[in-house]
Amino acid sequence: CHGCDEHFYERAVAVGVYEKALASEIVHLKTTPFISKYLSQEVARTLDRSLFPEFDLVIPVPLAKERLIERGFNQAAVIAKLVAVHLNVPHDELSLSRTKHTPIHRMSMDRRGRELTVEKAFSVDRPKLIFGRSILLVDDVLTSGSTVSACAKALTKNGAANVIVFTLARAVLR
Repeated sequence: CHGCDEHFYERAVAVGVYEKALASEIVHLKTTPFISKYLSQEVARTLDRSLFPEFDLVIPVPLAKERLIERGFNQAAVIAKLVAVHLNVPHDELSLSRTKHTPIHRMSMDRRGRELTVEKAFSVDRPKLIFGRSILLVDDVLTSGSTVSACAKALTKNGAANVIVFTLARAVLR
């Protein structure tokens, strides 16, 4: 759709559209660190047919410390672990961090508003571990792509060879 042409990742792949059963599973994942057998199978099918290049590392989009304490876990890390196991690639939850707490409900924001909320919100804490590596960046939902683009910008600025994004769902903006 070329909506992400200006972003800092190569491409994005999602299991499906953020609606119906998939949306319900994702909402549930935000409160319970569990992925159903059905969704696990769909993740595997999507990964298998996506013709990904070889990856060195799977990295989840990090939560702000406040949100991590509030929720108790990072849903993107739960997904990243599943993806890493399926691809037989290590995952790393420590190299990328969120340095800025951002608003929790951003569905009603326009694209520029979303970009501004995540601008300079991520940093790489262990650049030697990501330097020259191909990264699969994982999150639950891709809406405008601003969050994953900000993460990819931090990763590539610190030497990642390339970043491709994998999400459970893609929200369709109207």
